[in-house]
Amino acid sequence: MKKNIGLLVGALLISASLFAQADLQVLATVKLYKSESITVRQLKARAEVYKKQTGVTNFTLDHKKEILESLIDEKLLLQAAQKDGITVSDSEVNAAFLQSMSEQIGKQLTEPELAQIVKQQTNLSLDDFLKSQTSMNTAEYKQHIKTQIIAQRYLIAKRPEILQISATDAEIRSAYEMNKTNFVQPDVVQLFLVVVAKQNNPDATPEKVGALLNDFKSGKLTQSALREKAKLDPTKMNAGEMYLGKTTSAAQQLGWDFQKLLELFAKPKGFYSEVNETASDYQFYQVVEKYDQKTLALSDVVQPGSNYTVYELLKDQLSQQKKSQSLITATTELISSLKTPENYQMLKTGEALDTLLTW
Repeated sequence: MKKNIGLLVGALLISASLFAQADLQVLATVKLYKSESITVRQLKARAEVYKKQTGVTNFTLDHKKEILESLIDEKLLLQAAQKDGITVSDSEVNAAFLQSMSEQIGKQLTEPELAQIVKQQTNLSLDDFLKSQTSMNTAEYKQHIKTQIIAQRYLIAKRPEILQISATDAEIRSAYEMNKTNFVQPDVVQLFLVVVAKQNNPDATPEKVGALLNDFKSGKLTQSALREKAKLDPTKMNAGEMYLGKTTSAAQQLGWDFQKLLELFAKPKGFYSEVNETASDYQFYQVVEKYDQKTLALSDVVQPGSNYTVYELLKDQLSQQKKSQSLITATTELISSLKTPENYQMLKTGEALDTLLTW
């Protein structure tokens, strides 16, 4: 019996060794600027990333070959960029990473602040959270961002005319007519909102916040004065204008139920609230202005209080779509010109390649 167990353990060790050797097999070599190999392990890692992006749990043989081709294409672009001296600094990558993550959270964050929020909301480290979402840890995700930036800069350097692409007036007006029903502004109320955080704040008592409200109502404290007071320590107090639509998401943003939001919309211009307490802060507000629901014209601003019109919004969106399509076309053309026998070589083809992709 012991001998059989020993044989079984030995067989498992041999099997694991064979799998490890298979993972190290080189499928292709890119050599435009330097010799760089693409292994089975790298292909598997990229397939895991695509699984997270697409939701597909298993890739067919043809899909795996497409992913391999995309890896080759990426390395060709990156080596071509290196050859042309195109680089991206770590500070630029970090800024792009934080911008991307901050947009998802809804406010600008530092990396420690981001890690803290992720820990509070998911009980995961930033590394583990990114792994669960993208199959990449923080360093790998930043490297992925760096790759995208370098490739894009190379493409723009080769095709600078793409930056000049813009939607025409006719395209903008046509898009508006086709989507006019989507440009409806709901009932909107403009508030001047004051929020006093409870955590580590001796001023966060009903009496002190109530005194602040009374000074505001009497004119002793103006909106400008409250803004300046809030700037002294934004972790303890915030004060500023807020535009709220009559929507469920607006109620959630304030931590209210929808009925309470409806009561707000029934208040007249100039109305002062009482002090409202939530789990994390005290709040009060003044109703500054009210806007009725309407269908927005091209010359109307996207939302009250901004200078950004529907026309400008459509122009930006359509121009970006045209630039993106031009980038895709340029990418295809440039990769085609780079994909020569001098620049890359497939080391596994036919049945040999198929065998290595059976995982």
